[in-house]
Amino acid sequence: MDRTSAAEIAEKVRTGTWTARAVVDTTLARIAAENPRLNAFTLVTAERARQEATRVDQLVAAGQNPGPLAGVPFAVKNLFDIQGEVTLAGSKINRDLPPAQQDAILIQRLTAAGAVLVGALNMGEYAYDFTGENLHYGASRNPHDRSRMSGGSSGGSGSAVAGGLVPLALGSDTNGSIRVPSSLCGIFGLKPTYGRLSRGGSFPFCPSLDHVGPMARSTQDLALAYDVLQGPDDQDAALVKRPVEPAGTLTEKLDPSLRIAVLGGYFAQQGTDAARRALQRVADALGIQSTIEIPEVAAARAAAYVITNAESSTLHLPNLRSRAHDYDPDVRDRMLAGALLPATAYLQAQRVRARFQKIVAGVFTQHDILLAPATPMTAPAIGQKTMALGGEEMLVRPHLGLYTQPFSFIGLPVVAVPVQLPDSLPIGVQIIAGPWQEAKALQVARVLEGRGFVSTVPQY
Repeated sequence: MDRTSAAEIAEKVRTGTWTARAVVDTTLARIAAENPRLNAFTLVTAERARQEATRVDQLVAAGQNPGPLAGVPFAVKNLFDIQGEVTLAGSKINRDLPPAQQDAILIQRLTAAGAVLVGALNMGEYAYDFTGENLHYGASRNPHDRSRMSGGSSGGSGSAVAGGLVPLALGSDTNGSIRVPSSLCGIFGLKPTYGRLSRGGSFPFCPSLDHVGPMARSTQDLALAYDVLQGPDDQDAALVKRPVEPAGTLTEKLDPSLRIAVLGGYFAQQGTDAARRALQRVADALGIQSTIEIPEVAAARAAAYVITNAESSTLHLPNLRSRAHDYDPDVRDRMLAGALLPATAYLQAQRVRARFQKIVAGVFTQHDILLAPATPMTAPAIGQKTMALGGEEMLVRPHLGLYTQPFSFIGLPVVAVPVQLPDSLPIGVQIIAGPWQEAKALQVARVLEGRGFVSTVPQY
């Protein structure tokens, strides 16, 4: 069952071939066996999972439809509220908060669709991380090589899905925190358009950049989750009121009218040979020869850092004043730096953001899909501090988001697609679409998956 898709589980449960309770019991047993080696979970909600599975089975027995995700186990990054549990957000400080009074909106929607929550997942402290390392709860490990990083900050989500502990997980993505672990762990991840999915009941990091989305081992599962996660919610002021726009039926046939280009310039520099080969493999699979450059990408990434530091430090200022010693020093120091930024720097960063948004909007008048690397390298070793990129020695922690930040910055929808190179750990490629065009990015990802871009659960 560790390789069974969410779609297949739901079909077998709906038809009575499997019971949801049996699926959950098997899932909980696998978590118990493998999580000590992966450190993906910080909480297992076994009792709740069994109760939810029993409810699904009762609906099936009564001849009722339990939903499109009937009996599918899922887990969530531990910044999503789970009723009756403390929302850790990867921190020590949050342990002192009261338990959540209700589930996060996206958990409610998955549960209403028949999915079964089995726990909360490890993450970088307060989501300020690309590595999957956590000072308080330990590093979540890469299932392909447990000495390697899972990526962050949704590292536990990447590890749990790639390791076959659950077929679906929720993550968050501010500067790349869904796409980086998806790339390093070899799975599919969706960062939707900013304002598409509700963040209601999730612990914030940088409100004007925060996204939430699903991670899975197949595009079909990613699309299934995405479809049920959509909808209105008054809790999230950034949520844009749009009708539900499902991904629809994904096929292995590429629409010949889609205008697709590979991003060069900034996105061809600094990355390792693995990143370049993965991008070329995707371009070859799609028959794409067109390469374009987007100006001012480096400035956009710099401005994203300013906005991230300024907004996150504002949220954490009371604790930075009273409990600075309870933060991971790397997280604390960046937030303190953000607290010292002058207002003029934040305003200038927002001006850069508006200008870059216009530049990229112009690009999407000529193209429907853009291709770029997801990470500059495959998974580094846990504890590794620097990496060689473009002839320079760079810090690992910030630069794993080298290629993801510019697209979070302007809220574009992106699907991370895993690429398996010969004699290499997996590495991802970003399928970038225009605003509200998630279905196009998912369709291209499905075409690639059908042409051999399939992530497999590692054998232990």
